Amino acid sequence: MPGSRPPVHAGNPTPDSRTIQRKVVIAACFGTFLEWYDFLTFASLATYFSVLFFPPDNPVAALLASLATFGVGMLVRPLGAALFGSLADKYGRRPVFIATLVLMGGATFAVGLLPTYQQVGLLAPALLLVLRLLQGFSVGGEIGGSAVYLTEHAPAHRRGIYTSVLQLMGPLGILVSTLQILALQAYLSGDDFNAWGWRVPFLFSAVLLLISLKSRLNLHESPVFSRMRENRTLASAPLRECFADPQTRGRMALLFFCLSAGGSLLFFSSQVYTNVFLKSVVRLDPHLAGTLVMTSTLLLFPLTILFGWLSDRIGRRPVLLAGLLLGSLSIFPVYSGLIHYGNPALERFEREVTVELHGAACAYSPFVAARNDCERNQELLAKLGVTYTLIPAPAGTGTSVHIGQQAGLAGFQPRQLTAALQAAGWSEQADTQQVDRSMILLLLAVLVVAVALITGPQTATLAELFPARTRYTAVALPHNLSAGWIGGMSPFMITLLSVQAGDARAGLWYPVALLLLALAVGTFFLPETRDVPLDD
Repeated sequence: MPGSRPPVHAGNPTPDSRTIQRKVVIAACFGTFLEWYDFLTFASLATYFSVLFFPPDNPVAALLASLATFGVGMLVRPLGAALFGSLADKYGRRPVFIATLVLMGGATFAVGLLPTYQQVGLLAPALLLVLRLLQGFSVGGEIGGSAVYLTEHAPAHRRGIYTSVLQLMGPLGILVSTLQILALQAYLSGDDFNAWGWRVPFLFSAVLLLISLKSRLNLHESPVFSRMRENRTLASAPLRECFADPQTRGRMALLFFCLSAGGSLLFFSSQVYTNVFLKSVVRLDPHLAGTLVMTSTLLLFPLTILFGWLSDRIGRRPVLLAGLLLGSLSIFPVYSGLIHYGNPALERFEREVTVELHGAACAYSPFVAARNDCERNQELLAKLGVTYTLIPAPAGTGTSVHIGQQAGLAGFQPRQLTAALQAAGWSEQADTQQVDRSMILLLLAVLVVAVALITGPQTATLAELFPARTRYTAVALPHNLSAGWIGGMSPFMITLLSVQAGDARAGLWYPVALLLLALAVGTFFLPETRDVPLDD
């Protein structure tokens, strides 16, 4: 039966153990790929879901609601981590991996069967939210735990490069999902894609589920867990033990504030929000935006393995800190460069034309309907991606919008406002002839390098930080808590802060500030973990 072979010591691989290790890598990675494919297909279609599943009368609110639904899946990841982590530390890694896979695959397939808002009204977003919660619950049990499982099988002095392949499953999931969507958009009309084409990636996950389930049923239990079970040293209450031990508590906090926060912020800043930014702010053609982000993603594959190998040579700590430093310093220049090289006309407009909104009671929120002309103007400017300055006016004063040297537009006149912006040099769509694709790819590559510096050594480091008895729980809980609450909500937080500030780049302070915090925590508290024994 699977899992019944004798325990294998990863530090002294025999021919038989090397065969087991290869099977472990394939099964663990393919299952994690499916988890990420399912989970991130939702992110790739967030802009479409805002139209399909939410009320169409407020496009900005619909986009934020769609991003928030994506984020909710991240928020429940810690609950899945707490439950599945405790079960894995008590009863074994293998059965947990099978359970999380079936839960994710089933929920994702069901998304492809959902009715839309036009068909069933508010029931549509409610059902979408429930399935997203199930997806997040599943990912909480998988991500982090798979790092533990793979590391416990890895050769002792090659853990960095051996386990780095696991981190490629996220980018691979995005790549396959994006390729599917681009192919569907290329061969289907816009109406057909909105009617049924968006369902294909979710329904196709059933095929991937069957393949992945077969490979996971052939998994062998972790050798470290097998030895603990033979020696009767398993934890009876893993979660309680984690919080009772001061060193474990401290390293869980380190994981939360430093490694997991930094890695997830960089991942979503480079792989998820860049796509949204290029479409909604730079206003590139959606197909071109997806192609550019997908192409930059390809760089993650060799770079992640390279930096995993490098961490085996010089240590985990310097590689990880280099990634945090590069990420914190590059986000603002990269996103400013995306506008510069993606839509020069927009950059020129922002530099030369001042847009001022004068009015009283301007307190627009994307969560409620605009209540007055000032808020309606705020909503429209946010939808158009136009940066503006809000000038408060005394109560009872009328609302007006001033664009450069043009006469102010009184009240709320959407057609006239759009025409005035275009007359001043603003364009609703980027001119494809002026898009510098090579420079955009180079800018995206900067963020990809920062991500790879984190993800290369991250898998091994997660497991090396904690004792074997509670390792799964100690890794999965803070990792998913941080990745879910900090990283997963970053697209939503960046968009929300930008809308409230009237500046499309203002929300970037969210990832930058948190990356600087992660860098400070890592500089003072991150230990070197290379070559630590995993049986302790």
